[in-house]
Amino acid sequence: PVPRQYLIFFGFNKCNITANADQVLTEAANAARQLGTAAIQISGHTDTVGSVAANQKLSECRANAARLNLVGKGIPESSIMATGFGEGKLLIQTGDGVKEPQNRRVNVDLN
Repeated sequence: PVPRQYLIFFGFNKCNITANADQVLTEAANAARQLGTAAIQISGHTDTVGSVAANQKLSECRANAARLNLVGKGIPESSIMATGFGEGKLLIQTGDGVKEPQNRRVNVDLN
């Protein structure tokens, strides 16, 4: 079975696509083509360091970076929905101001 969910991670206060993230996004793009996916949902997230507003902006930057990467791999932009959730949907629950690498992520869901 072809995976339908992919996860990439980001450095602290960064929204650039790393080599590892690019490799995962290549797998996601290949799977989307194989599955004939009509819709891809990209969700950007942050840890709890920084203001709510700054984290919202950073999560949107991460989601858009993943979106642009997939478009560059031949995925139609019209099939991708990218949303930033800031620090609102933590993978690892932490208090405020905690640097948690697993919360600095983008989820890619192939529907």
